[in-house]
Order: sequence, then structure tokens, then C-alpha cells
Amino acid sequence: MKDGRDRVFIGAEGNRLVATERGAGDPSVLLLHGGGQTRHAFSNAARRLAEHGFRALTLDQRGHGDSDRSEAGAYAFEDFASDLIAAAASIRDETGHAPVVVGASLGGISALMALRRRPELFSGLVLVDVTPRLEQEGVAKVRGFMLTHAQDGFATVEEAADAIAAYLPQRPRPKSLEGLAKNLRLGPDGRLRWHWDPRFLDGPRSAESAGRDVIERDLAEAARSLSVPTLLIRGGASELVSDECVREFLALAPHAETVDVGGAHHMVAGDRNDAFNDAVVDFLDRTFGTARPRDRS
Repeated sequence: MKDGRDRVFIGAEGNRLVATERGAGDPSVLLLHGGGQTRHAFSNAARRLAEHGFRALTLDQRGHGDSDRSEAGAYAFEDFASDLIAAAASIRDETGHAPVVVGASLGGISALMALRRRPELFSGLVLVDVTPRLEQEGVAKVRGFMLTHAQDGFATVEEAADAIAAYLPQRPRPKSLEGLAKNLRLGPDGRLRWHWDPRFLDGPRSAESAGRDVIERDLAEAARSLSVPTLLIRGGASELVSDECVREFLALAPHAETVDVGGAHHMVAGDRNDAFNDAVVDFLDRTFGTARPRDRS
């Protein structure tokens, strides 16, 4: 039996955005992965939300997974935000309710920028280990890992697993590599590469095309304008979001709640999935109550 129902949203430029939908209930919960990941990073969280009565949608952002790559290399943060606005508008039109967005890293940045522009399209926000300012040493570490094998790739899935194990020694190696295989694509040369467009990092309109000061200013303004219920979930051992980053965020958005997931690094859902899922479900229950059943037809 297939796990979830695949569907397509249309992004800001007519680009295909592939999603997997699970469950039925309002509000819908739209989960956005981090840079260099795919929608499968949130599969376990989506299953838990569906079991709890919510409609959960995991979305491949542009240039990632099965969604379209940008021919123009349009991977500025505002491009991702524009796609999110398009998807959220479609969900609201379908259900009559604005979705809650859960965004990890790049997904959280996309959400902040989208909420700044179209706050009426969202009913809540969960940021996963991302704040307007990030510790740059941690950012460099993540970027370095993403770039190391972007061009050459891997001979086997096991070789990719070895690379992840070296990068994340604190995380137990999975017994099955099926999930990892979904984050790889087979090239014409027989090599496996990460399932995202390398231009996301090095193209003319890449995620780093704007100056860091400009990006931090825009994100700070977005955080200051937040009016929806907001939760920041931070990895207790995060390399990117320090205590100071959290304090700065709460000064901008004093109504926001925060949860630390002990022992988790930047990849919170991957490091401590059960604890992450508990935090999201608890927030949704307290904020929206029991999910309202919705006709599946």
C-alpha cells in the first residue's frame, strides 16, 4: 500500500512542486525541508500528524527532489518564498483554512519571507533550527558538506551513507538505506548524486547571492511582523542557532514559544525524530485543538 498520495502544486513561475499528502483534517500542515534535502526528510513527522488527525503535506522545494529545477538558476530566498505563497494559497482555496507551515532551515527562511508578504495565507508557523541570524561557523560547516560531493557524487548508496556518518557521527547509522536512496538520483554516468540542483548553491541567483547583512535584515523584519502563533524548535546541540540567536529572535517575536530538543544538532528531525514530532503535535494541539475532520473526497 502506498504511503501517502503524491500531488503537484504550481509554483510562482509555473514550475511543478511535488508533494506527498497524508491524512485529512484542518488546519493542514505544510512541511518544508531544509536546503539539500527532499520532502522525505519529514515523512515520519507527516505520518505522525496524519495519525493525529491532521492533513500533512510534505513538499519538495524548487530544485529539490521531484520538483522542477529552475532553468534560470532562480534560487534566491524570495524565489522559494514565492513558491510557498502559491502552494499555501492553493491549500487555502481547497480547504477554506490557511495552513500551518513547518520549515526547517531553508524551509524556515522561505516561511518567514512568505509570511512577511502574505500573512493571511498562514495560520501558524513552526521554525526548525533557524532564526534571522545564524552562527556562520555552523553555516560554513553545513555548506561545506553539501558541496563536497555535489559534483562527483557516489558510486553506491553505502558510500553516501559513509559520508553522512562521518559528517554526523552522533547519529546512529540507519539499519535500512531505503530512506537515503530517496535523496539520491542516478546520473547518466552511473554515479549517484544528491537529489538537488547544484546551482542552488553556486548559481548566479543562488541562496547566497544577496549579502548576508541584507538577508539578516529582511529576516529580522519578517520576524518582527509575525502575528500568527509561532514555535521555534532548536536542536539542543545546534551548530547554527545559539542561545544568543534565540534571545535575538524572541526580542523580535516576543509571542513566540521555544523548545530545545536535547542532543539534537541542526538536523533536529533526523537526530531526535520522536522528540521533534512530540513538540510539533503538542504545539498544534494547544494552539488549534483537535484537528477538525475533513471530507477526503
